[in-house]
Amino acid sequence: MTRVTIEPETFTLVEFDRAELTSVIERLLDAIGLDRGVVIDIDQTTPLGEAKVVAVDDDAVRLHVESGALEDPKRLRQLSASGSANVLGRLLFRVRDRLDPAFGDPPPDAEIGLERSSAWDVYAVGRLVRLGFRHENDRQRRLYQFRTRHGFTDAADASFEALWTGDGLTWADIERLSTAARADAA
Repeated sequence: MTRVTIEPETFTLVEFDRAELTSVIERLLDAIGLDRGVVIDIDQTTPLGEAKVVAVDDDAVRLHVESGALEDPKRLRQLSASGSANVLGRLLFRVRDRLDPAFGDPPPDAEIGLERSSAWDVYAVGRLVRLGFRHENDRQRRLYQFRTRHGFTDAADASFEALWTGDGLTWADIERLSTAARADAA
């Protein structure tokens, strides 16, 4: 199997550079240490930004992404390499975590809930940033999202910091930190 497969074969509604997107995904796979190919289905009919893991098998990770998730907000219909790395890297870190027996056994994404999902995103993006994949306002954006889910409290900020700077955390750690963040929320 090819390491990166991008569908559709030809973009007609967006002007994404396939070679650039392929390069971003390959760099992510190498940096994250994920030994699988990626098949990414891009829905170019909508400017919205949903991105999700559809399936993981022995050979490939299958992603479905709306084109708005990869688009440069300042250059419509153009690819944002840093934004794409942020979105796709977050998903690929989640896949790597799920494949690691030491991480634990998180529930399916649809059952995680907003608080835990936000906490896991913080942990994933924090690791991405430390690998050199930076996107505009990564930390502040994730901090605000985390606070809206956990509260604007010192406990939430302490949990955020532990997730953002964390390495080798488990699903139990993410659950514990998410719960601790809500400790003094009223």
